[in-house]
Amino acid sequence: MALSDIAEGVTATHAQEDRGVAVVDRTDASLSTVLAPYAESLPCGAETAATVVSTYVSGTSVGEAATAAGVAPITAAKTLHRLGFAGLSPLSPLQREICGDWLSGSLTRIEAQELADVGDRAFALGAYIETHDPIPGANETLQDTLSTDGDAMVEKRDALADTMTAASDLL
Repeated sequence: MALSDIAEGVTATHAQEDRGVAVVDRTDASLSTVLAPYAESLPCGAETAATVVSTYVSGTSVGEAATAAGVAPITAAKTLHRLGFAGLSPLSPLQREICGDWLSGSLTRIEAQELADVGDRAFALGAYIETHDPIPGANETLQDTLSTDGDAMVEKRDALADTMTAASDLL
């Protein structure tokens, strides 16, 4: 089989699909400024959401992030969910299915809550998460804003520089 046989039927086009320009904005915009376009879809304002996000990504719990922002923990969880943070549903997969049955009208709320064996707050948050998708583009915007330009390996090396022995010292 010759190369011409393989290429038979292949055609080239002159037009390409315009996919836009990839942009990474490393400006020093505040987190609340970055969240302002999404504020209308959030259960709290941009300033409060910024406090929730910055506290949560520093390694604290949702409850601690809520306390720092001065909101109820359920509001902080809703905010984080809408901004694309995963793992915030208090319901297991089976409990989510039961909640879905309630949302579709197959069960009453009381029946669904009894079957799921969860409290009012957990069921309410689970229902909110089931009925509200993350805001499109919000998580990507946050990841760009929260990411650093630095290299973690280089930062660690620099932080430990005084404790390391130079190779020339070993000779």
